[in-house]
Amino acid sequence: MATNSLVSTMHADADTTADWVERETVDGAFKDERLGRRFKTLLADIGGAIGASLPLACQDWANTKAAYRFLSNDRVDEADILSGHFAATAKRFATTSGTILVLQDTTEFSFKRERPEAIGFTKSLGLRKRKDGRKRVQSICGILMHSSLAVTTDGLPLGVAAIKFWSRKKFKGARALKTKINPTRVPIEKKESVRWLQNLEQSTALLAAPDRCVHVGDRESDIYELYCKARELDTHFVVRTCVDRLAGDGEHTIADEMEEVAVKGLHAIETRDEHGEVCRATLEIKYRRMRVLPPIGKQKQYPELDLTVIHATERGAPKGRKPIEWKLITDLTVRSRADAIEKLDWYAMRWKIEVFHKILKSGCKAEDSKLRTADRLANLIALFCILSWRVFWLTMLNRTMPDSAPEAALTETEIKVLDRLIPDPAGARRRRRTLSLYLTKLARLGGYLARANDPPPGNIVIWRGLARLTDIQIGVEIGAEECG
Repeated sequence: MATNSLVSTMHADADTTADWVERETVDGAFKDERLGRRFKTLLADIGGAIGASLPLACQDWANTKAAYRFLSNDRVDEADILSGHFAATAKRFATTSGTILVLQDTTEFSFKRERPEAIGFTKSLGLRKRKDGRKRVQSICGILMHSSLAVTTDGLPLGVAAIKFWSRKKFKGARALKTKINPTRVPIEKKESVRWLQNLEQSTALLAAPDRCVHVGDRESDIYELYCKARELDTHFVVRTCVDRLAGDGEHTIADEMEEVAVKGLHAIETRDEHGEVCRATLEIKYRRMRVLPPIGKQKQYPELDLTVIHATERGAPKGRKPIEWKLITDLTVRSRADAIEKLDWYAMRWKIEVFHKILKSGCKAEDSKLRTADRLANLIALFCILSWRVFWLTMLNRTMPDSAPEAALTETEIKVLDRLIPDPAGARRRRRTLSLYLTKLARLGGYLARANDPPPGNIVIWRGLARLTDIQIGVEIGAEECG
């Protein structure tokens, strides 16, 4: 499997690099070596206290002040902070084989500030009406982040491959503007949605093997320019479509043509109803290769494309939830039911980037930061992205490669500390000691019970365990120095 070679390579790296911080920073490209050293210290401090405030993570005023200076330095931006991690992501990608999914999505970080204009805004909300009958509007202070996460088809995250931060300054007249201007006639370069193309281009260049990459996006990424950009870069995409585009000779649409397609097969899946109960669903699968036309206002700018459309619709009317209906579009060829199911499975992997964002907000507590400007917040969140990836990587490594050597993810000291803290289960001493054994010990530090029928440890107990392990390891090192 692709992940076998990945873990073997990382095991080899563990012998030549101090720890994970070194691996994620060794190829960093800061404008000054001193900034690189400070970032390495800051990443280690915050990585050992995930979810804590900067003063708590840094422990004293000197280090806290240095952290604030680093985050507010005009010569530091998110690209510098993530440069080492980008390089490490590319290395991990190079050690794998086969298809890699590049998941794209946008998330919002909201803050409460006395001077929100120093950060910007993400959206406006219509609140309750005033006494005069007019609706009160509130703009939400915050920044937006659009990221691309590279994962294997088994679900193992290799790292962040592209990222973009921005905020909106005002919303006045935005709704009226939409009624006057046809958005399909606005150049993509003048829209926020250009971020999808920019991330596609950046991640494809970073990974340097476009034919192995499949870029996956939700309905917001249903952009004709993205399809053309993917063809230009010789890479691939699977997107959930929401636009019923013109197809064939231009006299009908994709939906019209798919109405004529017979069901090619059935696919049984498990899902959950509104009460969280597991239930089974049967999907009817249709697919067809067809010629898709660009929007009418852009037909002189962009070519027609031969694309595959896949429809997966739930049979019957389920109780307690809406019926499942997925409409995907891809440049890849689908020749059989198995090919169609493979693309559906790839799209289902998209939720993993939402898990990545959840760790950023719930684990790293990015929205609890008190920094006062958008630039400083973007720098801090970029750092958190590395920590969020690591937590997610450890969680998924335990599920995809449980029999690997523990040195693939943990240092020798961490392994020894876990051995002293958590006793091995009965019989473990007689078997080969695996990565899964030690990640389970790590999770137990975070509150995982490790009962016989418990599912594998999740992200929450992993990040709690990492924080506790760091504190205990510091105590062990101090004790070793005191005792000689």
